[in-house]
Amino acid sequence: MAREKKDGRHINLYIEREIIESLEKYCERMGQTKTVAIERALKQYLSEYQNNQEK
Repeated sequence: MAREKKDGRHINLYIEREIIESLEKYCERMGQTKTVAIERALKQYLSEYQNNQEK
């Protein structure tokens, strides 16, 4: 059975080689996709940023 499509948009990024290699190693160790890892990192960063702005 196919997964339900998520409500999202495509983005195109040009990331430093060192960062992308580190991300790929992390994803391989954690068994998750780069999309999931980046979504989680951005969600955490933006949440912390928003919390700091409210203080």
